[in-house]
Order: sequence, then C-alpha cells, then structure tokens
Amino acid sequence: MAKEVKAKIKLQCPGGQATPAPPVGPALGQHGVNIGEFVRRFNDATSKDQGMIFPVELTVFADRSFDFIIKSPPAAVLLRKAAGVDKGSGVPNMEKVGKVTHEQCVEIARMKMKDLNAFDEEQAAMMIKGTARSMGIDVEG
Repeated sequence: MAKEVKAKIKLQCPGGQATPAPPVGPALGQHGVNIGEFVRRFNDATSKDQGMIFPVELTVFADRSFDFIIKSPPAAVLLRKAAGVDKGSGVPNMEKVGKVTHEQCVEIARMKMKDLNAFDEEQAAMMIKGTARSMGIDVEG
C-alpha cells in the first residue's frame, strides 16, 4: 500500500554543505521531518559537488518519513561557472559580463537533459544559449 503524502517541499541547498539553519530547518521542521537525517543524506549524496546549488524536491509522508529527489543545478549557476563570473548582467542587452562557447552550452545541456523538456541535445543547447543571453553572457559559435 502506498504511503499517504503529507507535503511536498522544494528547496535549493548547496551541495555537501546543507545545515539545519534556515531555510532548511524551518521548512522541514514545520512538517515534523527529522532534519538531521535529511542533512546527512543530502550531504552524502552531493559531497562530490561542494558548494554547487542543487534544487531538491522533498516528499513528506503522513508517518513523518520522507523521500527526496536531487535535480541538476540551475542553468544560470552552471553558466556562471563556465563563464567564470560571479553574477549575470543587470542590463544584459547592453552590458556583457562573460563568454561561453557552443561546446560549453552543449556540455551544460547534457548535464541538465533529464530536467529539460527538449527532444535532443541540440534543442537543449539552444535553451541554455537563451539563458546565457538573458544573463548578459555572449555565446560564441
């Protein structure tokens, strides 16, 4: 028999560095989730990608047990890392902050493929290029 779902929680946590401090603690505490267990399991699963931001979908069941899915990092985070910039441009149409190549966009698209609604890598790369342009990052190639 399937467990009764009590809540679904979406969080963004740094890989290998989640702590019971806000925003994780309060979000999980109000649903009666064992915060320490979540932090330990999440950090174990993401320890190889220290500091990278990961979206997490947490499903809390009526018996206070939980399950979670770790998604791939947001495209903007991956693009900033590839371009070597701290943040995107405030006025992306006039002020460019960095550059990425077509190959880097394809590589990011491969990483995010399971979370994107694209049929093939080339279409996914086009989506990543659009995100880059909206951040003020030039795409070469």
